[in-house]
Amino acid sequence: QVQVVESGGGLVQPGGSLRLSCAVSGYDFSSLGMSWYRQAPGKERELVAGITRTGENAMYGDFVQGRFTISKDNARNTVALQMRSLKVEDTAIYYCYSPYRTGYWGQGTQVTVSS
Repeated sequence: QVQVVESGGGLVQPGGSLRLSCAVSGYDFSSLGMSWYRQAPGKERELVAGITRTGENAMYGDFVQGRFTISKDNARNTVALQMRSLKVEDTAIYYCYSPYRTGYWGQGTQVTVSS
């Protein structure tokens, strides 16, 4: 049974930082890349960042502009998203996604950026 579980969301002031983590189980985690998505109220889900199976290469949505870093730990079966210089418009539910077979989503973790 595949499980994808996010953690680490919360309330942060503009300019602050948060680190999201995603724990995955149920398949060979090192065999596939992973992604983070987000969905703000009234908006479509969008890609935040993706990383290759080895963790050597990553890509980011244009809005990230160097503020976020995705990382993958194949020994711990986790993928993290370090977010810095957070803006109010980064407020959203953040989802971890595994492309294994038909694809698996986590339940999401709320990130709220507000003063």
